[in-house]
Amino acid sequence: MDHILVAENVTKSYGNYTALSNISLQIPKNCIYGLLGPNGAGKTSFIRIINQITHQDSGEIFLNGEPLAPKHIASIGYLPEERGLYKSMKVGEQALYLAQLKGLSKSEAKTRLKYWFDRLDIGDWWDKKIQELSKGMAQKIQFIVTVLHEPKLLIFDEPFSGFDPINANIIKDEILQLKENGTSIIFSTHRMESVEELCEHIALIHKSEKILDGKLSDIKKAYKNNIFNVGVQLESDVVIFLQKLKEKFNILSSDIDEVEQQVNFKVQLPSSQTGEILTELSKTTNINRFEETIPSANDIFIQTVNSKDNGK
Repeated sequence: MDHILVAENVTKSYGNYTALSNISLQIPKNCIYGLLGPNGAGKTSFIRIINQITHQDSGEIFLNGEPLAPKHIASIGYLPEERGLYKSMKVGEQALYLAQLKGLSKSEAKTRLKYWFDRLDIGDWWDKKIQELSKGMAQKIQFIVTVLHEPKLLIFDEPFSGFDPINANIIKDEILQLKENGTSIIFSTHRMESVEELCEHIALIHKSEKILDGKLSDIKKAYKNNIFNVGVQLESDVVIFLQKLKEKFNILSSDIDEVEQQVNFKVQLPSSQTGEILTELSKTTNINRFEETIPSANDIFIQTVNSKDNGK
């Protein structure tokens, strides 16, 4: 698999504080890669190193197979969590200024800005000052100037901050379209629902160390705990049925509707018992639901961080 960015044993300290400890990551091309971790984990330090705002103490970073160098800044777009727009400048003149800093000519910048302003339906904002805009409106401008020069690698740090659900969905669709067009994206957020929707690969950093990385679907499979949600309907006494079931299987929770003769329950099953319980249920019930629970990104995040903190 080709990688847009490879980090090898990257370490960064500030005095006696270690922000990153031997971090190694491989970020595939043309994917959305979730860079996750609690506050203070080291994510921002890593992002700043990629953007050459600061430099690692040791280790190497490669962009498209080349050692990271100043020339690569033009190939990267960075939307920081703390926005950096000049509040007293007009939207249009500021967007033009930032676009030219990224290497675009004034005429090319105007052409691309018109495309994006029309696409996001904000053409009448050109002469407004940033201080006249809401946080979400300013965020749209920041998004545009981040992607305008069509970088090979985009880094979004909490890109949905300040957006209402409608505009968050608009930007989410734009991010997915950028990915479809061939852009590689590093996506840093605390919103695990966004990770579920967008990210194909993730890395979890905690207390300066990488503690998990890989394809999200593979990680979810690895974290499965053999818990199933089951719903059945039967004609016999539901209370007695459930009592007998608890004698044979590890029922974690249950809900009984005696009027409708329905039982919904959660059960943890070793692989050897899956067929056994299905046989048992099919004898006396109509099975309405039998599905394995797959841990969410949020579940995995909490479990992995807590296990690391508890020394497991």
